[in-house]
Amino acid sequence: MFTGIVEAMGVVRRMEAEGTNRHFLVESPISHELRVDQSLSHNGVCLTVTRLEPGGHWVTAVQETLVKSNLGDLKSGDPVNLERSMPASGRFDGHIVQGHVDTTAVIKAIHDEKGSWRFDFEHPAGGAFLTVEKGSVCVNGISLTCFNCTPNSFSVAIIPFTYTHTNLGTARLGGRVNLEFDILGKYIQRLLSGQSKVA
Repeated sequence: MFTGIVEAMGVVRRMEAEGTNRHFLVESPISHELRVDQSLSHNGVCLTVTRLEPGGHWVTAVQETLVKSNLGDLKSGDPVNLERSMPASGRFDGHIVQGHVDTTAVIKAIHDEKGSWRFDFEHPAGGAFLTVEKGSVCVNGISLTCFNCTPNSFSVAIIPFTYTHTNLGTARLGGRVNLEFDILGKYIQRLLSGQSKVA
């Protein structure tokens, strides 16, 4: 489990294909503190560290992950947001994040607000793809507060610290970001829709 507070930015240094899987070598300031089998969020996707190198670590994304997230878009040199899973004694500085991306969104607009930035995102409409005014949403692994919510879009405000310490600072119009909607909202939505019975 994660909280959506980005710990560091890594850089993709190498990619290797193996069947439908893709292995990524990510260089980061926390790679030397990791261990094999550790869970680590990459742009909001929970991946397992498979190998360590000096200053870097390897992770593997399966085809389902590559299709459902923006990891399939990554190129060598691209920055990725990293967060280690929260320890039992940790603080919830963000919100409950599972590292299970629901879908991707497209950046429709970036507004310079003279001290902050407003990003407008558009995503597929669907029962589980739910945002509420002033609720939480995870964008590329970042816990953010959403507003201007519609069934298939929302906006977030980005402060300078987040802009410079995450890969939203290098994001461009038309780029894809990973979305994980609030797990509490998803459970409530399912209960209210009458789909609470499990086969």
